Amino acid sequence: MRLIAVSVLVMVAFAANSVLNRAAVGGGQIGALDFALLRAVAGAGMLMVLIRLRGGAVPLLAPRRVLGGVMLSTYLIGFSLAYLAMDAGLGALILFGGVQVTMFAGALVLGERPPARRWFGAGLALVGLVWLVWPGAGATAPLWAVGAMAAAALGWGIYSLIGRGSADPLGDTGAAFVWATVLGFVAVLVHTGGSMVNDATWAGMALAAISGAVTSGLGYALWYRVLPRIGASVAGLMQLSVPVIAGLGGALLLAEAPTRAMILAGAVVLGGIGWGLWPQRTKGSKGS
Repeated sequence: MRLIAVSVLVMVAFAANSVLNRAAVGGGQIGALDFALLRAVAGAGMLMVLIRLRGGAVPLLAPRRVLGGVMLSTYLIGFSLAYLAMDAGLGALILFGGVQVTMFAGALVLGERPPARRWFGAGLALVGLVWLVWPGAGATAPLWAVGAMAAAALGWGIYSLIGRGSADPLGDTGAAFVWATVLGFVAVLVHTGGSMVNDATWAGMALAAISGAVTSGLGYALWYRVLPRIGASVAGLMQLSVPVIAGLGGALLLAEAPTRAMILAGAVVLGGIGWGLWPQRTKGSKGS
């Protein structure tokens, strides 16, 4: 039950990132790359404080930590850019649909063999995602935004696969955020031609700081703690609940009214997740 509770909390944190990013970037409160950079800085700051409190150093040059930082940066930058032109719910759907494909592929490469029930559940959930983003379904976005979110999905999927072998979730997450801060700083400098003077409101910076320190920094550390205890395919399937939560958050907090297609697609997604994660009855077992 504790694992389930932590997993649900992590999914809510992931969904909150979509809502916060959409509110700040989509609302014109802050630039996309600036949001990504401040998010990384706030996450790194929060995690470094926690690591210092527990007493310990954070080796940054371990290959898996460098790769984790690169993948986290890919996710953060692509995620923020995409939300310049798409709603919170739709962005989360594209993101975690891509994450699902990446993590199932990673599971196969790593030797995991998901049961048929999980494959069917994942397929059903993906049908719901395709239904939602299909042209004319009521939720659209420009191709460049979809591409940016697809890149974010690849980065997050690989970042999550790296976390399966984490023996130090807090340290690994902290190191990844430090690297993401460095790479995010470079991305902003390249984008602005060397200038760091950008327009951003206090509200936009506050939303970026909350996303970085709380729903990203702490949320990702919890995720790295959960990942070694579940398979890659289960992790990918669980994350398909995030778009539904994000869509609900967007409707409640950002006045992004859900269409009929979004509601029906969300039901299909949740049904697929439930089917794929439902414990499979073994031969000889009796129902209660």
